[in-house]
Amino acid sequence: MREKFDTQLKELNDSLIFMGAMCEDCITYATQALLMGTEEMAKRAIQLEKDIDLKEREIQALCMKLLLQQQPVAKDLRTISAALKMITDMERIGDQGSDIAEITQHIDLTESKNTVHIAEMADAVIKMVSDAISAFVRQDSELAKNVQIQDDRVDELFQRVKKELLDMICSGIQHSRELGEQALETLMIAKYLERIGDHTVNITEWVLYIGEN
Repeated sequence: MREKFDTQLKELNDSLIFMGAMCEDCITYATQALLMGTEEMAKRAIQLEKDIDLKEREIQALCMKLLLQQQPVAKDLRTISAALKMITDMERIGDQGSDIAEITQHIDLTESKNTVHIAEMADAVIKMVSDAISAFVRQDSELAKNVQIQDDRVDELFQRVKKELLDMICSGIQHSRELGEQALETLMIAKYLERIGDHTVNITEWVLYIGEN
């Protein structure tokens, strides 16, 4: 009985790794669409968000099977309940990646000078997602804590983007509806990336929860 349970737990871990990789790809495609104005990349990100939703439901079903058909001990229960919470955060990460991609479909930011730190934010949150999933699978509390530290950098970059956009708007050097719209959309994208960082920190909280005695 335990052998079958362990096999299903491994299936759960593999599914979480796969869903995490989908989230990373979604952010990557959305960022490429933003920086290069690639319509195909935007479409890939939007489609991936739908695939992530399907994966979430698949993992939910697997977790329910583990709970109903097996007899998990206390730590196993924590692992399964944490997985159910984690996939909610991963689903929202997919939503926000798709939201970024949708913005790129109706506004061109490829010539904007305000996307440098956006690219840095994207790289940072992709690494956070990868490390957070690894921390869960390996049940590595130290790696989970390191991810939380990485989020400080994402928050710092968000504040920098916001300041640069405010400085541009308040300088009065350039005033146009187009530039104003670009500034608002850039800030929105930065906020989505900042939220992805927050959702990733939530994942690490569940890793630490599993490790509790």
